[in-house]
Amino acid sequence: MKGVYSLGKYVPQIATSCWIAPNAAVIGNVIMEENCSVWFSATIRGDTDEPITIGARTNVQDNAVLHADTKVPLTIGKDVTIGHKAMLHGCTIGNNSLIGIGATILNKSVIGKNCIIGAHCLIPENKTIPDNSLVVGSPGKVVRQLTEEHFKALKESADHYVKNADWFKAELKPLEDDTEKGGFTPSKL
Repeated sequence: MKGVYSLGKYVPQIATSCWIAPNAAVIGNVIMEENCSVWFSATIRGDTDEPITIGARTNVQDNAVLHADTKVPLTIGKDVTIGHKAMLHGCTIGNNSLIGIGATILNKSVIGKNCIIGAHCLIPENKTIPDNSLVVGSPGKVVRQLTEEHFKALKESADHYVKNADWFKAELKPLEDDTEKGGFTPSKL
């Protein structure tokens, strides 16, 4: 699988049902449960004894960066959507949550289950966000509690990315530059 690397004694443990974009990087001490997806240019760097654990059906979108720290693991629950350019560092994310585009969550912070962390939100170190919270701002503040309707939408986001990853796994094909013939042609891999 392209984009998956061991690092010394650290070897990623990735369920066979996962999909990793060809230019993403999954390195070292990383555990990915069933039906996870890692999208284009995302980096998951497990270079410490503390693992990065990604729960089943979680998606890590384009350009996201995930990293653990010494004595500070990164743990992501099931059915989590991690938005484009999000940065997660040594934190814990509860099941069925969404981390918005460009959000940053720092060491030892805990995001509860069924949460939405808004776009470009900053969650500083050692912050705990209760279950079912909508959080916005920098630093992030809980602005209200979410409802069952929101929980359903969060689950639908995870479902969408499982289906999208299946489609990309089956249909994404590289093209070769063939300007002499006026464009691109399918690669002969």
